[in-house]
Amino acid sequence: MSDVSINDIVALCKRRGFIFTGSEIYGGLGGAYDYGPYGVELMKNIRNAWWNAMIYSRDDVEGLDAALISNRLLWKYSGHEGSFSDPLVECKKCGARMRQDKMKDPTKCDNCGSTEITEPRAYQLMMGLSIGATADGEINAYLRPETATTTYVNFKNVLDAKPHKLPFGIAQIGKAFRNEISPRGFVFRMREFEQAEMQYFVNPSEDEKYFEYWKKTRLDWWINVLGIPAEKLRFLPHVKLAHYAKAAVDIEYLFPDGFDEVEGVHNRQDFDLGSHTKSQDEFKINANVMENKDSTTKLAYSDPQSGDSFIPYVIETAMGVNRAMLAVMHNAYTVEDLGDGKTRTVLKLKPWLSPVKAAVIPLARNVPELLDTAQKIENDLRKLSIGRIELENSGNIGKNYRRHDEIGTPVCITVDHQTIEDGTVTLRHRDTMAQERIKVADVPNRVLQIVNGL
Repeated sequence: MSDVSINDIVALCKRRGFIFTGSEIYGGLGGAYDYGPYGVELMKNIRNAWWNAMIYSRDDVEGLDAALISNRLLWKYSGHEGSFSDPLVECKKCGARMRQDKMKDPTKCDNCGSTEITEPRAYQLMMGLSIGATADGEINAYLRPETATTTYVNFKNVLDAKPHKLPFGIAQIGKAFRNEISPRGFVFRMREFEQAEMQYFVNPSEDEKYFEYWKKTRLDWWINVLGIPAEKLRFLPHVKLAHYAKAAVDIEYLFPDGFDEVEGVHNRQDFDLGSHTKSQDEFKINANVMENKDSTTKLAYSDPQSGDSFIPYVIETAMGVNRAMLAVMHNAYTVEDLGDGKTRTVLKLKPWLSPVKAAVIPLARNVPELLDTAQKIENDLRKLSIGRIELENSGNIGKNYRRHDEIGTPVCITVDHQTIEDGTVTLRHRDTMAQERIKVADVPNRVLQIVNGL
């Protein structure tokens, strides 16, 4: 187990502006968090890294951004409306409500230890909405509980607009909503969260090959792009498969309390497109799907060579972006002993993930010659469009270094009196605290190398 606790991460997030408790001034709301100045940057950088790997680095995956609110029929035929629930129990003594399958002991209340527990009942996880002038309070739409289903119903739209041969994928990043019984683990399990999901459509005869391909591809991304050591990650195959799955595996990260899921890779066979397609009886659908008399579109693929029309299988990769951020921060959080009873806290992020890419620090506060040069360097770095650049004008170089260590800034650029004399500045590197002296004119290229990990 790691010596770094979730409480350490929570404290850092509040202190340095990564994550705040939602509506905190009114006592907060369980499972709701707000992302501060550095949290939005880290989340954006994780999203960008995922999007680059899924879209920009490939020619077989297209992007999508579907609506958060969906027609009720979509969730009826996906199976969510009838079966998307958790087992809810209540303590008769203290009134606590708990998810039975996550309790420490299903016979005892997690809150007070009482054995007076109700029988479990199904608890609907979807958040229903009443929309329109004549809704009269009845649920007629839902906030989506995942991004995947909104991808499936756009399968034909994307294929018609941007033709592809199989295999090809559709990816999207966005918010999802679940009426969790007991949100937990800081941002690990929330009612409003963000997913990065990709649905890869394949010929049924090649499903197992691509299932293994995406398992390896996604694990490699966690290691090489997010910087998580291989020993902190593992595959956990699902022993009990969901009704739609032919095979499923979780990628788990070693959190302080043990391994837990950060991404899933699933072979969903032809359940999803088969569930939402028109004229189901025209196709050989292997999965057990509900009869659909409401769909207006055949979600099938026509093979250009054989002329056969069939329902593709789906290989899904589904990552929790909030969980990825939590894992990245936990892995990067480092406390170093500097001797003489002194320590420093460092967030050793991959530089392309860092919320601030570089900090420019005049050695003395409000000295015009130093400040002018610092502002010129700041402006030159911003022209690179590599992310957030900050200028610190407090005059306390030590405190500035420590603050940027904690938020993960890979390099600090110090402008001092020697800068005025010979046009050089000091680059101080986060992880090693090593310093190098370079010309002001060379700073943009050097920072660009550092941010790209060179």
